[in-house]
Amino acid sequence: MEVKKQKPPGKKMLKRMSLYTKWLLCAIGGLILIGFGLSIFSEASNLKHTNAPFLRWFLLGSYSLIMINAGLCVFGQAIIFKVRMENKKLIKKALKQREKNARKKLTITKLDTSRSE
Repeated sequence: MEVKKQKPPGKKMLKRMSLYTKWLLCAIGGLILIGFGLSIFSEASNLKHTNAPFLRWFLLGSYSLIMINAGLCVFGQAIIFKVRMENKKLIKKALKQREKNARKKLTITKLDTSRSE
């Protein structure tokens, strides 16, 4: 009996999403993670200054830095999606302009044959 390799269930969903949806989700998610990480970072620094045990504020601070960096990565991916959206618009506009210019060159004009005789 052969076992077929199946794609993860979310992979098809991600392929069907528009760039706008991906950009929106990544931008919001990234900003939330950055804000959450900064909030935890302030709590860790508060614990350090109130002479809490070393391990407690150190682990909380490390966790906050992980959250901040994860948020920056997700937000960076959102920027990539936004650049793709802008490039797609520019390419579409350039192709439309090229097609419009090509139509102008291909127009056939009626020749006036009465003057040539």
